[in-house]
Amino acid sequence: MANTASKTRPKHLQLTAIRLPLPGIVSILHRVSGAGLFLCLPLLLWLFDASLGSPETFDTFRATVGHPLAKLFLLGLMWAYLHHFCAGIRFLLLDMHKGLELAAARRSSVVVLVVSLSLTVILGVKLW
Repeated sequence: MANTASKTRPKHLQLTAIRLPLPGIVSILHRVSGAGLFLCLPLLLWLFDASLGSPETFDTFRATVGHPLAKLFLLGLMWAYLHHFCAGIRFLLLDMHKGLELAAARRSSVVVLVVSLSLTVILGVKLW
């Protein structure tokens, strides 16, 4: 017990010096994408309502979604959804004790990033 008390501990944690492994980055992006999707849910519901309402609200929807900044924002939301979905499948497999080894965990995180970014590019081409 005296040995652990005599260790010098850092007084200030340097977040820029920490190198997070790829599975940790995927985990953080999963949380960030989930929070972003939750916070943007009212906007998405409004867009959905505007697209299904009357012809006038559909024209408002088309004008809103047709703007390049809105398309960029929707592209970001599309990536957030696809990443959250792919990472969620990865975490379900981890909960079933599949791919817990270090090499398998790294491979699955690379797969999550590649698949979510690839699907975002493919669907983004259709969006733009």
